[in-house]
Amino acid sequence: MGIQLTQKERMLLEDQKKQEDICVKKYKSFAEHAQDSELKELFNRLASEEQHHYDMVNQMLQGQEPDMSHSQQGQQPQSADNQNQGFQGAMSNQGDEVLCSDLLATEKYVSGTYDTAVFEAANPIVRQAIQHIQKDEQQHGQDLFNYMNSHGMYNIK
Repeated sequence: MGIQLTQKERMLLEDQKKQEDICVKKYKSFAEHAQDSELKELFNRLASEEQHHYDMVNQMLQGQEPDMSHSQQGQQPQSADNQNQGFQGAMSNQGDEVLCSDLLATEKYVSGTYDTAVFEAANPIVRQAIQHIQKDEQQHGQDLFNYMNSHGMYNIK
């Protein structure tokens, strides 16, 4: 069953497709630059989830009902003990902190753009898919926050 998009939905989905492409590229690139193996795994998992979002948006743009099923194993990153790593650990932690901060800001932005798209979607299938993606984006932000908070990069005191 095909879906018909309004001009507004098509425009918003084209914008989201670009944002998802940027997210995939950032997560993949940042995974290569991350020093902590736990963070590399988190970035690679989130890159895969962002690729799924890209594919969903692309399906809608092609008039197809999006496939919302995606294996999201390991939602929560495993906690690693990164204490007592000395100077080198502190230096890599600073680099990883910049990567995390950049991606958290990206997730905040992307989630906000999906919020607007939800309100602009006339088609219930499109609206449901956008809500699904936005929920995932918020989870990505929470995963990043949790990693940062547990590694002393984001103090909430």
